[in-house]
Amino acid sequence: MRPPRQQPPVGSYAVDTRTGRVGLVMGHEGPYVQLRPLGGGREWDCDPDAVRDATAAERLSAATAYANARSRGEVP
Repeated sequence: MRPPRQQPPVGSYAVDTRTGRVGLVMGHEGPYVQLRPLGGGREWDCDPDAVRDATAAERLSAATAYANARSRGEVP
């Protein structure tokens, strides 16, 4: 049996490796990590084994994608 993975702290940025989405860690509910997209939106639950810390480049890329979508009026 392998040791349990350390869950990312609330307020940090993480990547859901199943989808490649970057999100802000909002909490831990049961066995899941709750992530919210940059810029807000609906949270999603992620298996802790499918979460890793986001790199600076991934955070910047997600923030840029949000800013571009916002400038096009696609998100509030």
